[in-house]
Amino acid sequence: MSVPSTTVSTSVLKSVPMFAAFREDQLRTLAPAVMRRSAPRGAVIMREGERVDSLYIVVAGRLKVMMGEADGKEMILGILGPGEIFGEMGLIDDGPRSASVIAIEPCDLLVVTKRVFKKCLAENVEVALAVLRVVVRRLREADRKLGSLAMLDVYGRVARLLLDMAEDVDGRKVVTKRLTKQDIGRMVGASREMVHKVMKDLEMSGYFEVWGSTIVLRDTMSPPH
Repeated sequence: MSVPSTTVSTSVLKSVPMFAAFREDQLRTLAPAVMRRSAPRGAVIMREGERVDSLYIVVAGRLKVMMGEADGKEMILGILGPGEIFGEMGLIDDGPRSASVIAIEPCDLLVVTKRVFKKCLAENVEVALAVLRVVVRRLREADRKLGSLAMLDVYGRVARLLLDMAEDVDGRKVVTKRLTKQDIGRMVGASREMVHKVMKDLEMSGYFEVWGSTIVLRDTMSPPH
């Protein structure tokens, strides 16, 4: 990351869900120990196999969590956005990083060192619960994704991914996160060419419309079972 670290204000910490329940005096104590860093697009924040020494909180921007395979291919495990955290599991079990985290657009991050993180867990029940909720949610998502990969064909996997990524905007389900077809392929376990064909077929069949850089899902795009 090319931009030097800077300390953060209590107002910035208060805007982060993990610290939202902190009192002002707790935030003032924590703030000097939390650093703010910027990362350009393409920056590798963590590498698979490395030891983790900090917890990261995404303030702005998006990052992809990816894992390399023996044949040289890569699999995208997820996309992280504002308010989400990563690095917490390695700080808890002291194990190496199980996947790499790479910025897919310029990012603004908060960095909490291992010492400060463990102190927060020991002294603040709300932080401990927040971290546990993140870990449990990710485990549930991993279980569901494994089930989808096993039970659905590529059409179903792409449809499920679009539904998972969709946000409610003015009563419509809209996918605003920009991902390449290669990235989608890495997330659903298919080739870029296959994803291109599936996306074109789904669009032609009326399951979604493309409005500029966004995808608007129609009611016919129901969750696959």
